[in-house]
Amino acid sequence: MSFIHDDFMLQTETAKHLYHDFSKNMPIFDYHCHLSPQQIAEDHEFENVTELWLGGDHYKWRAMRAMGIPEVKITGNATPEEKFEAWAYACENAVGNPLFHWSALELKRYFHVDELLNSKNWKEIYDHCNQVIKDEKLTARTLIKNSNVTFVCTTDNPTDDLAWHKQIAEDDSFDVTVAPGFRPDEAFAVQDAAKFTGFLDKMKEGTGREMDSFQDLLAGMEERIQYFADHGSNVSDHGLSTIYYVEASDEEIEAIFQKAAKGEAVSDEEYAKFQTKLFVELGKIYHDKNFVMQLHFGAIRNNNSRIFNSVGADAGVDAIQDQPNVSYALNKLMDGMDKENKLPKFIMYPLDPTYFDLAGTAAANFQMNDQGIKSKVQLGSGWWFNDTKYGMLKQLKALSEAGLLMNFVGMLTDSRSFISYTRHEYFRRILCDFIGDLVERGEIPNDDALLEKLITNISYNNAVEYFEFNK
Repeated sequence: MSFIHDDFMLQTETAKHLYHDFSKNMPIFDYHCHLSPQQIAEDHEFENVTELWLGGDHYKWRAMRAMGIPEVKITGNATPEEKFEAWAYACENAVGNPLFHWSALELKRYFHVDELLNSKNWKEIYDHCNQVIKDEKLTARTLIKNSNVTFVCTTDNPTDDLAWHKQIAEDDSFDVTVAPGFRPDEAFAVQDAAKFTGFLDKMKEGTGREMDSFQDLLAGMEERIQYFADHGSNVSDHGLSTIYYVEASDEEIEAIFQKAAKGEAVSDEEYAKFQTKLFVELGKIYHDKNFVMQLHFGAIRNNNSRIFNSVGADAGVDAIQDQPNVSYALNKLMDGMDKENKLPKFIMYPLDPTYFDLAGTAAANFQMNDQGIKSKVQLGSGWWFNDTKYGMLKQLKALSEAGLLMNFVGMLTDSRSFISYTRHEYFRRILCDFIGDLVERGEIPNDDALLEKLITNISYNNAVEYFEFNK
């Protein structure tokens, strides 16, 4: 039997039934990823499996470094063959790491390879994968279509012109919706003078407005949110290392803005005040524009200066951030929007798994609404370092105990790779095994109608409803 077989990770007969009969063939709704809209618009043709599989994949880079592989064969100018051979050496030693499962799934689903990649068969598999890419024309769009994806939301700067999204939307030959996701992290970067002042310059150019005050910034952001809405978006995302709630007067916020706009140093306390105010005010705008607001928090980035200086950001040298007062900040931020009944649909993703229970109980405090929105505030799926079997199970258990699992919007890829959609399969297998075990223990009724609703909701249907997908 091959390693990736029909019942991979499904330990009970009930789990097998749930996966094969209810989840396996559901479409994929990928509401947060980092795919390139340009590559989708141009239907990018990949030169080889190294470009498709290893390019930009910092998860794999970390494993390769752990095996002592020289950086030239990871992010340097080694040949595609040399990089693939190096990855094969790391992959065979990745047992116990989710990369071992992901890689086997990706080879099986996209390249029809049942063998486990290793240092002996790498060249044969390399040549085979390249032939499959050529024979089956595995372009960016083909990979999305073959993965049964109906919706893709990319990650985009507020100042992007969204020309690629417009081109995709106008192309009737491609029926997958590709929406932009509003990601305004640079607007919060008041402690990085070059980034913040550069962002203000781009906002001036994009809106035709002066950016002379905090209110100018807010007005410009609202205009850009509407621009995204006009291009099919109703999704925002925020990546913050540390979250704060520190109240400040309008005069204080304006003074902080003026310091940052001049490139002057902004203290940690001033940053906390600015982040608090901007986050809450953006949330109110999202509410009025009917946007979903996402918050990914708890990553401390670019920790290895040598790699950051030579490779740049997103190079695989990030880690989980710890911080005090997470519960206070989360609750107060949501309350800051909810006081005026302007809390938008809100999904939170803690990177630290010890915050799952904390975030789940915070979410439960702000579910009230008169629009019939099911679980308006969501504890999002395990992401990044929690995009693992145990991370997913921790999140599922925390959500089950603090909220309503029946309303969970399910998995996302959070990936730059066009073959990362096997992570949805991985998640669905883990979900079905988790629920199947509870059924066989007698903790959930063995009621097919109830179980079908639960599994299909989490696999796809809840996301369609929550994000109001009307393709």
